[in-house]
Amino acid sequence: MCIAYLSLGVHPHWPLLIAANRDEYHERPALAARPWPEAPHVIAGRDLSAGGTWLGLSLHGRWALLTNYRDPAAHRTDVRSRGELVSDFLQGDASAETYARTVFSRADHYNGFNLIVGQGLNAWYVGNHAACTAPVSLQPGRYALSNHALDTPWPKVERLRNRLDAAIPDGEELALDALYETLRDGQQARDDTLPRTGVPLETERLLSSIFIVSPHYGTRCSTLIALDPQGRGMFSETRYDPAGVPVERHDWPCQVSMEGGRL
Repeated sequence: MCIAYLSLGVHPHWPLLIAANRDEYHERPALAARPWPEAPHVIAGRDLSAGGTWLGLSLHGRWALLTNYRDPAAHRTDVRSRGELVSDFLQGDASAETYARTVFSRADHYNGFNLIVGQGLNAWYVGNHAACTAPVSLQPGRYALSNHALDTPWPKVERLRNRLDAAIPDGEELALDALYETLRDGQQARDDTLPRTGVPLETERLLSSIFIVSPHYGTRCSTLIALDPQGRGMFSETRYDPAGVPVERHDWPCQVSMEGGRL
């Protein structure tokens, strides 16, 4: 996943809301989000190359999301899969704080990453790059994350934050279609506003939109998670073909236990 928005403890009717896009090579095999056969309380997609996932929700009240930290010069091949950081938390029982601190202690086992783990509204952010020097407890607020540190003001990050801040309804009705429309924003940033992350300028342009379309790499799916104060809500995922056309959508109404952190 390459961009995510998190509204935490702000909206009175939807205190937990996540909207995210996963960007990946089209040839990399993955399963659509669904309850996992070996852990039916977990709803998440699955990367079939390494077995982990990029975002998921446990009906026990746990949730997690991951983005890669873009630094091509530091990429290694002798490391563990970052996707296990999400799947291990969803299936485990460590608190969000304990898990974030444990991950930080062994962060050099992975290529660059950003990880947010939560139990209800108890959420922690951790990464393994210079911009994250220790795990951080997230206070109520709205956050956005791409392939740099949390809330780095890349044009796509600020555009997603501003558009979703305006798109989330004031009332109890949750307009999933409007949120999906925002996640499908393909506007690229101007060259003078692009970050410099070590990839060619043409690639920076391609990666500068919220929704990415190209023959070999692009947005593979969009995911929405929304929970009300009683833990009732929705896990929704839409998958796309290489042309960016929606090909599959699943909505999973859910009731989540809030034993680990109140909503």
